[in-house]
Amino acid sequence: MGEQYHGGRLIADHLADEGVDALFTLTGGHISAIYDGCKDRGIRVVDVRHEQAAAHAADAYARLTFRPGVAAVTAGPGVTDAITGVTNAYYANSPMVLLGGRNPLSLEGMGALQDAPQIELLRPVTKRVSTALETRRIREVLGWSFRDALSPRMGPTYVDLPMDVLMTPIDSDQVVPSLGQRATAPAGADPDTVAEVARLLAAAERPVVLSGSGTYWARAWRELDELAVTAQLPVYVNGMSRGVLPSSHPHLLGLTRKHALRQADLVIALGVDFDFRLGFGRPPAYRDDVTVVQVDPQADRIGHNRPVAHGVVSDVASFLRSLLDDDGRFARSEPTPWLSELREEEARRVADRDQAATTDASPVHPLRFAREVAQWVDPEAIVIGDGGDIVAHTAGQVRVDRPGHWMDPGPFGCLGVGAPFALAARHVHPDRPVVVVFGDGSFGFNAMEYESAVRQDLPFVGVVGNDGAWGEMKAFHERVYGSEGMVAQDLAQDTSYEGMVTALGGYGERVERPEEIRPALDRAAASGVPALVNVLIDRSFRRESAAAYGA
Repeated sequence: MGEQYHGGRLIADHLADEGVDALFTLTGGHISAIYDGCKDRGIRVVDVRHEQAAAHAADAYARLTFRPGVAAVTAGPGVTDAITGVTNAYYANSPMVLLGGRNPLSLEGMGALQDAPQIELLRPVTKRVSTALETRRIREVLGWSFRDALSPRMGPTYVDLPMDVLMTPIDSDQVVPSLGQRATAPAGADPDTVAEVARLLAAAERPVVLSGSGTYWARAWRELDELAVTAQLPVYVNGMSRGVLPSSHPHLLGLTRKHALRQADLVIALGVDFDFRLGFGRPPAYRDDVTVVQVDPQADRIGHNRPVAHGVVSDVASFLRSLLDDDGRFARSEPTPWLSELREEEARRVADRDQAATTDASPVHPLRFAREVAQWVDPEAIVIGDGGDIVAHTAGQVRVDRPGHWMDPGPFGCLGVGAPFALAARHVHPDRPVVVVFGDGSFGFNAMEYESAVRQDLPFVGVVGNDGAWGEMKAFHERVYGSEGMVAQDLAQDTSYEGMVTALGGYGERVERPEEIRPALDRAAASGVPALVNVLIDRSFRRESAAAYGA
């Protein structure tokens, strides 16, 4: 006879075997056994003030470690509160596992406390939903969930855990084993297709590479760098691909993407979606006759919204390695006229932007805010964007020189990720600065997580671009309906967000002039506690942007 273990200990054993060293949670009686197991196995429990934050933190953990992030929430409202964070991870292809408490099986259908149709609610926004019906099979069920979370495209999974299944002790000899249910090699590209892509690259006069989150998840930064340099290609990135090439890389461009795509005769799309961020892949954002090569490990994502000449079902790294084996067809020793043209246009646009960012006006111009923050940020920092217009301004100026050093919600556009992402980032990388750029609207979603950060010694620096409005939506409303009778668009710019953080045990400071921003950020970082600098910015400035629905 072996040792006796309850279900919570079996879960902790599984997390440890998967290399997971932190669990993000908000307490609840349905899941107390999991905490007891984590205590025994030395897994850190990071507890938050809202289950949405726990799910966001698990998402960030996954992005930073390439291991599933795990959140545990109690039954009913605990699970429903977490669904927004799970959905954000689903659209970002982030491998997280949500563990949800459930009423005891013995009370099924009787109207137990916090009963809810959890499996049905999670099914549309996860890759797999499962219920552990027996304690001895908990690890087997977790094995399925971790496998599916990590299989490309990656994404969240959900495990329903009835309270009596979690609490029942069983003999260790009865446990059904897990692990080993996974593919050992990624899908590869067809050699004939790779040869044809090499031929297209050699013949193209205006080629463009679009690199998305699939490049990051495949850890294909060395391969992308080699392709760009070998073939003299312009590269544009989005999603988690920011940082796969350092900001100073001579082939990495940003402000000219729309200009380039309207003229490109060949687009190589690496792990991207042709969604609102890329003009849905259709004219007028692209030439009618553009040739598109799309590489993605998930077959049903290829050709979505637009036809492709070659749809390659492969992870990005494997495809690029195969393509580089054929580099004799497309290698170039000098920049092409096309690349030189784009570099010149990029330099012109950067100069125009930088000129606008020099104003000393107060309240602070948003581009000046972005410049000050970008120039202050340590190159080693992990930077998190949580907002609308202010993040758009800042993202283009912050230097991102390493993979995973920029995080934002992703295509779901979910506000409130800032503080939860920072908790996870600080746990994963305790030796690196963590900076969050907030809009004043987005700050309010999970601002109480500053208390979680203070209590658990997870310091980070937040900076709010405070225009006293839901700026992006206000601009949209004005364009469509006019400025008269404006409702539901304004916030109070004099709200003391910094005072709130100070009251929670952190450091807070308000700034009204551009030259004060960097000294205030210095003081915030030196405080050694979770900190917030609240910068008042110009309420009247409007950024050119797409419509609210992304068209």
